[in-house]
Amino acid sequence: MLDLTTHWIGVCALLIFGGAYVVVILEERLGMRKSVPVLVGAGLIWVLIGVVFVQLGHGATAAEAFRHNLLDFAELFLFLIVAMTYVNTMEERGVFDALRGWLINRQLSLRSVFWVTGALAFAMSPVADNLTTALVMGTVVIALGGQSSKFVGLGCINVVVAANAGGAFSPFGDITTLMVWQEGRVSFTGFFPLFAPSLLNWLVPAALMALAVERGRPAPLHEEPRLEAGGPVVVALFVSTVAITVLLHSFLHLPPAAGMMLGLGILKLYSYGFNRLSDRDIVVDELEDVFARPVLEEPVEDAGTARPAVNGPRLGNNRPAKRIEIFQILERVEWDTLMFFYGVILGVGGLGTLGYLGVTSRALYDGLGATAANVLVGLLSAVVDNVPVMFAVLSMNPAMSEGQWLLVTLTAGIGGSLLSVGSAAGVALMGQSRGAYTFMSHLRWSWAIALGYIVSIAAHLLINRHLF
Repeated sequence: MLDLTTHWIGVCALLIFGGAYVVVILEERLGMRKSVPVLVGAGLIWVLIGVVFVQLGHGATAAEAFRHNLLDFAELFLFLIVAMTYVNTMEERGVFDALRGWLINRQLSLRSVFWVTGALAFAMSPVADNLTTALVMGTVVIALGGQSSKFVGLGCINVVVAANAGGAFSPFGDITTLMVWQEGRVSFTGFFPLFAPSLLNWLVPAALMALAVERGRPAPLHEEPRLEAGGPVVVALFVSTVAITVLLHSFLHLPPAAGMMLGLGILKLYSYGFNRLSDRDIVVDELEDVFARPVLEEPVEDAGTARPAVNGPRLGNNRPAKRIEIFQILERVEWDTLMFFYGVILGVGGLGTLGYLGVTSRALYDGLGATAANVLVGLLSAVVDNVPVMFAVLSMNPAMSEGQWLLVTLTAGIGGSLLSVGSAAGVALMGQSRGAYTFMSHLRWSWAIALGYIVSIAAHLLINRHLF
């Protein structure tokens, strides 16, 4: 690779990427989707790279660099497509609604709600993404918090911190851990030593915030859990897909995307059989309605009389189950987020091709040392999305021990909790809480979250010192 950091094209590329990210930060104010500026910026950066490399006689090198970054995105893209489809299918089947309804109907005290929602967010995030986890638990906090904006604010902060911490010790819990796993820096089970540091990252600020939670019980609420037919099977298929992905990657060394796409095929096969049974029952019901009263003189069947049993999937009211339309569910995948990842990965990869990541790596990891550099990566992820930060670290590929790779995975995952805008979970709950959870309400407890950040790093350095 050429060092073009001082070339005018290199400076232009850096300004383009910086300008695009400023527009991303102003997404809400400008009303522009975050994928738009990074897609344009990444395209312009690679046009500049192509121009200068062709002039210098290295056109093939630029093309190969682009393909390398494109492959990184393609593997991440296919993995996330399947993961998002499964999560959306579980949501469409009412799995998360059933969980939320069960919690609301428990009639818990406010302090119990605080701890239960935090614990469930920490437990769900390693499998489901932290955004979905935060939204599900956030709705419980908002529903039970009622008019107490103070409790809603504290509960949402707790959920955000717990969701981000829970995703740090699992390859499926966060995009950054997934990237580290896909690149082969850490094995699947190699993330598990981060469990205790991640747990402390949530427990320390949670214990301090719990002191401010008011006593008493929320107003009684009752919500009927709605679980569509096939929901439990979809959950089981998702768990099986995760297991298949891990086995194929660990024993056959296939990319995680291979196992996930196989799992998507299995989900589509199940939906095919499910829909065939559902369609058959609809026909049976229609025929029964036609032939139930062949002549007007016959008595009308009592409304409470049970219908004949049939073999297809049924709901509680004995009506045919709603079809599982996978392609419609695929349309609801977060395409803006996926396109944002494309722009970020290709943009950061372009800066690396121009030599900027090499300069940064020497300044951070050679100058400050791996531990200090990895702690700074976590602080940076509170302001900048952790995906470009982690992709930059992976592209730099500094010579680090497994313990240091785990450290940067931990800090990049939990660093976003320091500010409400530091993670997708925080941004989503700010919009959902309607003013009860804000940037300032989160900032007032940043000192407690920072204490948890420090404790978790210290715990990792102490507990996992044999990995350094």
